[in-house]
Amino acid sequence: MSISWSDFFALFLHFCTLSLISVGGAISTLPGMHRFLVDEHGWLGDSQFTASVALAQAAPGPNILFVTVLGWNAAGWAGAVATTVGIMLPSSVLVLFASSWVNRNREGRAVRAFIAGLMPLTIGLMLATGWLLARPFLDANLHLINMLCLFALTLLVQLKTKVAPVWLVLIGGVLGALGWV
Repeated sequence: MSISWSDFFALFLHFCTLSLISVGGAISTLPGMHRFLVDEHGWLGDSQFTASVALAQAAPGPNILFVTVLGWNAAGWAGAVATTVGIMLPSSVLVLFASSWVNRNREGRAVRAFIAGLMPLTIGLMLATGWLLARPFLDANLHLINMLCLFALTLLVQLKTKVAPVWLVLIGGVLGALGWV
């Protein structure tokens, strides 16, 4: 598959845009990446997209690696550079300039309202990401029932105990590796 320079520029610009709404981290914009790479351009298939994210998340290093893997699988070295620089540059520049203003005005009404407003946005983006990543595995009813049970149990444990979420993620990973979920 051949991708033109205008496609690389569009890839870069799309990831720049996603960078500016990546509240909660780049993983929260995964549905936007999926729509662009899989649905609109067909540069990746559903399973290749999900496998790219899973591979990058399993590898040691920063969570942002999945963006580079997606770019690489879509368009080689140039795609990896376009996606990585695109997702990192705008938000980094914005944070650089905004952080000093926020620190000076931390107790201001506008800053507190902005921070409070980001919470539901972050939760919504993370739920959309979770659903997108789970979708390929929900074809069989058994997987759907098991996933919903695991979700309910995880939610209950988090609400009623002080168990660290990392243990629940580990248990979910083991159950997934055993093929139970």
